[in-house]
Amino acid sequence: MTGSDKTAHIVRFGRHGVWGGFNQFSPDTAREIERLGYGALWLGGSPAHLRPARKMLEATENLTVATGIVNIWNTDPAAIAAEYLELDRDFPGRFYLGIGAGHPEATAEYTSPFRAVERYLDVLDDGGVPVNRRVLAALGPRMLALSAERALGAHPYLTVPTHTAQARETVGDGVLLAPEHKVVLGTDPVAARAVGRPPVDQPYLHLRNYTSNLKRLGYTDADIADGGSDALIDALVAHGDAATVRAQIDEHLAAGADHVAIQLLGSSDVAADLAAIIGAV
Repeated sequence: MTGSDKTAHIVRFGRHGVWGGFNQFSPDTAREIERLGYGALWLGGSPAHLRPARKMLEATENLTVATGIVNIWNTDPAAIAAEYLELDRDFPGRFYLGIGAGHPEATAEYTSPFRAVERYLDVLDDGGVPVNRRVLAALGPRMLALSAERALGAHPYLTVPTHTAQARETVGDGVLLAPEHKVVLGTDPVAARAVGRPPVDQPYLHLRNYTSNLKRLGYTDADIADGGSDALIDALVAHGDAATVRAQIDEHLAAGADHVAIQLLGSSDVAADLAAIIGAV
């Protein structure tokens, strides 16, 4: 598949999306996310089936919905392929299947994630899931390259713009690159870190695939220890007023991302905060 074949699908995501746990958003929130102008809603937390996606698709009219991600170790690819086909029949062109191998600490069956993802993709091929309607969780060079070859592109999680620039070099042009980035709206850095540090530390700073990626980016064991250094947390969790946060997450776009999936942390008014971010310039 050429880059031109993927362009229309990449455009569907828009420049900004919203990321949250697969049971986090109500239908009303999904409708508000669409009304605000966000292009996509990412459902994270390794759902074992696609019913949460159906709820979000039913609640909205044109919003792109994607899984971020379905875990290959706790799902049957043939069953997921069948669910995908049902969603695409009922909501044509709006659902994208994000899959990934998770992390080795999560399952005793974890072996070679690269080979396991390849086998899962083989079953999706047989089940009729088009290459341009699936996205891979990818951090390292091999998985990023696979995302360019056998999917629409990559959905890196817990990354910084430096990684985005490196990932773009790996996948090339015309391939979706849609990193996730965490956000805390608030101008007190100490308070913002108090919100942002726990969900970064647990579990991600204790998972080998994430810590290895951070070390490839130049962060040290000292940065990763004890809940993460202030510098690391500030890089992984944007904080400040809406304009400051928007500028930080848009560094991914400047580095080569097509789309940034915003994970809002600690918000007492999700709709208002998302409106402030998308409205900031």
